[in-house]
This record gives sequence, structure tokens and C-alpha cells, in this order.
Amino acid sequence: MIAQIQGKLISLDDKSGLVQVGPVCYEVMLPGYAVGALAGRIGHDVVLCTMEYYEGTLGGGNLVPRMVGFLSQAERDFFERYTSVKGMGIKKGLKSLTIPIGTIADAIEAGDEKMLLSLPSVGKRFAQQIIAELKGKLSGFAAGAGVAAVTEKFEQFQVEALEIMIAWGEKRAEAMELIALACRKHPEIRSAEELVPLIYRVKQGIEV
Repeated sequence: MIAQIQGKLISLDDKSGLVQVGPVCYEVMLPGYAVGALAGRIGHDVVLCTMEYYEGTLGGGNLVPRMVGFLSQAERDFFERYTSVKGMGIKKGLKSLTIPIGTIADAIEAGDEKMLLSLPSVGKRFAQQIIAELKGKLSGFAAGAGVAAVTEKFEQFQVEALEIMIAWGEKRAEAMELIALACRKHPEIRSAEELVPLIYRVKQGIEV
């Protein structure tokens, strides 16, 4: 299985992107929030954590291989749990993820049925089912997990950068994703003073 892909983002629509790796161009299906995050990255290199599945039915004899991309390993792990809900499926799961996964995980952990109803393809009964099957299992993905949980994954300068971004009004989950992306692109960065300006250049699509 291809677990990660790195290459130039050639094009992007509301459901997928084309990533060129050498002479090969891969179609990668994307959740809605990831499409928004990558909107300014067309023509630039991107790194996506990926999973593969086959679309179709064995009896029909027309199985089509598909690749799904995420901005981080944590997002891919969340998606695997999210789509374990009976009746969810890959396509329905991708369609419903229009906002950051941390916010959705928060809603599930809080039993916030109303917030889940705002997601595409999620009706009242299905929202209740998602909460029933996943509540208590997603605390590690929640946007409100807290700095202590973040510290276990981030080094001190990354935690400092996160605190600065939150103080400037950024949402925790989105800030964490941007920090991870910037650090993957520039592993030589070792201080919050260097990291924060770089993060905003990446966010604006300026950093190459």
C-alpha cells in the first residue's frame, strides 16, 4: 500500500487533486477541508499521507483502485476510525469532512448532534449512530485535546509556535496541521521565531 506521496500538485477540484511524481501523475481523492487547505498550493510540491481502496463490487468485475489523501498521519488515522461506523463508507466519509477533523472529533466526544447534522450526508439518525459508535474513542484527535497532548507529539519550539498562533486567533487543529506541514518541508527549522513566519508563508501559498 502507498502510505505517502510527495510531488507537484498539478490541479485541484472539489473532490480530488492530481499529484505529479516524476513522469507519473496520481489522482488523489480528498476530503473537503483538505481541498481548502491545498487551494493555494497548485504548482507547488505537497506531501500527503495516503490510503488505498478498491471501488466497485467483486461480482461486477469492475473494481477500480482509488487513492485517498490527507494532510497528516493523524487525519488518516481519524478517517479509518470514522469510516468504521456502519453505513459510512469511503465516499460518504470524504463528502462529510468539510471542516477540520479536530472540530468533528470534538463534536462526537461532546455528543453534539446539532454540529454533526451540519455535515453533508449526515442526517439525524446517522448523527446519533456516529456518536453511539465513536464517542469516547476520539479524544486524541479532538481540537480541544490541550497542550499536554500536543507536547507528546511536538517538540518545544513547535508547542511555542502553536501557542503564538492560537493567541493570534488561529484554530488549534488548523494550526497544528500547518506546523506539521511547514516542519515536513523545512526540517532544519528549530525555533518558534523562524517557524511562525514560515507557517504563514506556507498558508498563503508563498513558500515554495
